[in-house]
Amino acid sequence: MSAANPPTEPMLVLSARPRWRDMFASLKVPNYRLYATGQIVSTTAQGMQRIAQDWIVLQISGNVADVGITVALQFAPMLVFGLFGGVIADRYPKRRILQVTQTVMALLAATMAVLIITGAIQVWMIWLIALIGGFAILVDNPARQSFVSEVVGPNLLRNAISLNSSTFQLGSLIGPALGGLLLSAIGGGWSFALNSLACVGTIYALGRMDGSKLLPAPKVARGSGQLREGLAYARRKPEILFTLVVLASMSVFAYTMPVLLTAFADHVFKVGATGYGIFNALVATGALAGGLLSTRRVMVTLKTVVLGGAALGAVQALAGVGPDIILFSMLLVGTGFASLWYFTASNSLVQMSTNLSIRGRVMGVFVLVQLGGQALGGPVMGWLVDTFGPHLAMFVSGAVPLVVALTAGVVLVKSRGGSLRRIARDAVRPRRARA
Repeated sequence: MSAANPPTEPMLVLSARPRWRDMFASLKVPNYRLYATGQIVSTTAQGMQRIAQDWIVLQISGNVADVGITVALQFAPMLVFGLFGGVIADRYPKRRILQVTQTVMALLAATMAVLIITGAIQVWMIWLIALIGGFAILVDNPARQSFVSEVVGPNLLRNAISLNSSTFQLGSLIGPALGGLLLSAIGGGWSFALNSLACVGTIYALGRMDGSKLLPAPKVARGSGQLREGLAYARRKPEILFTLVVLASMSVFAYTMPVLLTAFADHVFKVGATGYGIFNALVATGALAGGLLSTRRVMVTLKTVVLGGAALGAVQALAGVGPDIILFSMLLVGTGFASLWYFTASNSLVQMSTNLSIRGRVMGVFVLVQLGGQALGGPVMGWLVDTFGPHLAMFVSGAVPLVVALTAGVVLVKSRGGSLRRIARDAVRPRRARA
C-alpha cells in the first residue's frame, strides 16, 4: 500500500452502551458547542427556505415535475463534479472552506429574497440560483462531513456524527413548520432573508472557534490520480462499497421527500402550505428521535446499514398506501426515524473505515452519492407523481430501496460464509484498525 494511501488509523468506538447522560458528550467540547449551535440556526433557516422554494415553484408553474427539476438543478453540480469537492476538502483548511461556501449561500439567499419580495421572481430564476448554490454545496458538504472529526477528535466522532445529524433534524423540525406559517402569513421571500442572516451567523460561529484546539487532518499536496485514489479506496473496502450501493438507492428514491410531500399536501390532502410544513415537521420529528437514539449504539456494522435501509424502504412504501391523513402522518414520523437511524449508521461506518489522510475524498464520494442521487431522483419522482399519482410514487420511493437493501444483504451473507454473525465480526470493532 502506498504512502499516499496508508492503512486506516485506529478509530476508537464504543466498548459498552453509553449512559443516557453521555448522549451529549460531544457538547463538552467548546468548539463543537459553537459548531452545533450554528448548525441548528442554519438548518432551521434552510428548512424554511426549502419549504418556500418548493412551494413557490409549484404555485408559479402548477407542475410537480418542476419541483423535481428544482431539486435536480440544486444537486446536479454534485452529480457531475462532486468528487472534486472531496479533493478540495483534503487540500485546504476545512474551516476556511466552510466560511467561503456560507458566504456564497448568504448572497444567493439574499438575492432570492429581493426577487420574491419585489414580485420579480420567475421559475427560471429559481432554477438558476439553485444551480449556482449547488456548486457551493458540492464543496461545503464533504468539508462539513470531515470537519467534525477535526472539532471533536476520534474518541467522540461517533457521538458527534449522531448529534450533528440530530441538530440538523432539530432545525429541519422547526424550519418547515415556521416556513409554512411564514408562507401563509407574509410570503416566502422572508424565509430566504432569514436564511441569508443564518448563513452570516454560521460564518461568525466558525470564526469564534479556538483554532489551537482543532485537530486538523494532514493536508494533501497537489498530485495526479487523487480522484482515482478516493474511488479505489472506497471500492476495495466492503464497509464503504456496500454502504454506498444502498445509499445510492436511498438517494435516488427515498430521499425525494420534498417532491412527494408537495404532491400529497397540494393534490391528495389539499392542506396547503401550512400542511406541507407540518408534513415536513413530522418527518423531522421522527428523524430527531432516530438521531438521538443512534448515539447509544455500541457498534456500527454493515448489518446495521443493510437492515436500517430495508426498514426505511418498508416504512416509506407503506406511507404510499396509507388510506387517510392520520395514518399517513404517523408513517411520516416512522420514515423520519428510520431515515436518521440508517443515515447516521452509514455516515459513521464510512468515516470510521477511512484513513484521515483520504477521508475528504472518500466523504466526497459519499456526498456525491447522497446528493447526486437526488439530482437524478427529483425529476424521476416528479414524473412518476404527474404520470401515475402521488400514492404510487411514494410506494416506489420505498419499495426500490427495500429491494436493493435486501439484495445487498443476501450478497453479503453469501460472500461472507452465509452468516450474519460473520458480517458483524468483520465490520468496525472497538479499538481496532482496519487496513
